[in-house]
Amino acid sequence: MQSFCYYCPTKVLFGKDSEQQVAQQVQEFGGSRVFVVYGGGSVVRSGLLGRVQSALDGANLPCRMLGGVQPNPRLGLARQGVQEALSFGADFILAVGGGSVIDTAKAIAHGVAEPSVDIWDYWEGTRTVQKSLPVGVILTISAAGSEMSDSSVLTNEETGVKRGLSTPFNRPRFAVMNPELTYTLPAYQVACGIVDIMMHTLDRYFTPTKGNQLTDAFAEALLRTVIANGRTAMQDSHDYEAMSELMWCGSVSHNGLTGLGAAVDFVPHKLGHELSGKFDVAHGASLAVMWGAWAAYSWREHPERFVQFAREVWGIQSGSEQERAEAAIRETVQYFQSLGMPTDFTSLGIGVQSDEVLWGMADKATRGDAMRLGSFKPVNKEAAFAIYQLANQ
Repeated sequence: MQSFCYYCPTKVLFGKDSEQQVAQQVQEFGGSRVFVVYGGGSVVRSGLLGRVQSALDGANLPCRMLGGVQPNPRLGLARQGVQEALSFGADFILAVGGGSVIDTAKAIAHGVAEPSVDIWDYWEGTRTVQKSLPVGVILTISAAGSEMSDSSVLTNEETGVKRGLSTPFNRPRFAVMNPELTYTLPAYQVACGIVDIMMHTLDRYFTPTKGNQLTDAFAEALLRTVIANGRTAMQDSHDYEAMSELMWCGSVSHNGLTGLGAAVDFVPHKLGHELSGKFDVAHGASLAVMWGAWAAYSWREHPERFVQFAREVWGIQSGSEQERAEAAIRETVQYFQSLGMPTDFTSLGIGVQSDEVLWGMADKATRGDAMRLGSFKPVNKEAAFAIYQLANQ
């Protein structure tokens, strides 16, 4: 094993009806005035938001609600949430939803804790988070893993820039996970979630780091589990076994466990962020598009890693090194396609783009070529352009 520091303090309450414990958990972590963040109308129509409010009322916990969080969460709504939470006197932020809702809640928590700082400064890297309010989560979408992660993503809708922020202050205090709350998701959201879970694992798995056998085994088992249960979930979103496996895989995929001791990559994520920021496409869809292009560009750097992936995840045992690596890439891309996910710009719905657009995204992704992305095969602006070209079909 390589050296690492592992810190994952989130308390998990997993299983049917686990959301009934939300008021108790808020109190356990010191909350007395709760600012609740949610997305669209699904949590209202399902009755979940009403049940949450009743639980908080029953425990004499005053609350205020902020809805309207969108996919690729917007900076503007997070800033609004900071001001509303401050005026309410909130001391606890509760996210009811998926990754975008949770990421917005994290941003609001940072902003309330340090109201003199514009929260975008944290995402731009010009300020460091020094403190935050406690955040709790009731998860409704298995995808982003934000319920246990140290990361959060925001999109500045004024500039079209999407940025990620990693800090220990992003770790939620608790996460309530009832797989039944995911039953009503549209098939497209389930598919996007499956891709996101896989990509959080793949972006850690494809590393130049040698050794780390147990970490590799965790990642490979998680990928096999997601692939198998993803197929079932796409046929029946009310299959508790499949949806519960996906929910737990989503959390484990992004809580750091599948990348311990390894130099992580996350190039497909960073390039996908630019697609989402510019074209407002679903995060999972952007990842499905970018992974095949990244893999085709990068596999020769460490072909033995793709051979291991072929053997342990896809069961590909025979052929030359190149044949096995390319077969594993092909199997992964075809799996994404079997979920109804796009794997190039045309199937993403944005059409073939000009070189000017590709260079613009490459420039933003690498901060004007001042930043090298990833570790498997480090990517500069020119390389990012080349990867975008491979997806530009």
